[in-house]
Amino acid sequence: MAETATAPESILEAGTTAPDFTLKATPDQSLSLSELKGNPVVLVFYPADWSQVCGDELAVFNQSLPLLQDYRAALLGISVDSAWSHQAFKESRKLGYDLLADYNPKGEVSRAYGAYDEDAGCSKRALFVVDADGVIAWSYLSPMAINPGVNGVLDALEALKQKNS
Repeated sequence: MAETATAPESILEAGTTAPDFTLKATPDQSLSLSELKGNPVVLVFYPADWSQVCGDELAVFNQSLPLLQDYRAALLGISVDSAWSHQAFKESRKLGYDLLADYNPKGEVSRAYGAYDEDAGCSKRALFVVDADGVIAWSYLSPMAINPGVNGVLDALEALKQKNS
């Protein structure tokens, strides 16, 4: 079976330039990673809106927004759900950050980051901290059924802050 060049066997590691992307943030608005250059960006890849573990994970990040903002970090959730699903989910959970639709072509951005589960047809549960220059500073792949929490992300942001001060 031939492997595609865009699908690494594991998630991208620290030191790798983060692949740029443009995804739908709402049904009529798109957001590009490159638009956020100059500040750290936290990417939360997750399997699906409306699942319990994903809802819990995204709620933890929502509660941690003030901590992330202390590091001037932008927060983005990414899954293969549609922008319409994201919009309803974001409103129902009162999330204060964008959920991006890696919907069409399905999983293209997740694949670029090594965070796509071909068998399940969804994003893996993976976290990335991208530095102000667009380089991955930290990444973590969590088991699908486990909420990884926000501590690793906060530690990575603190390390970036120390490195840059």
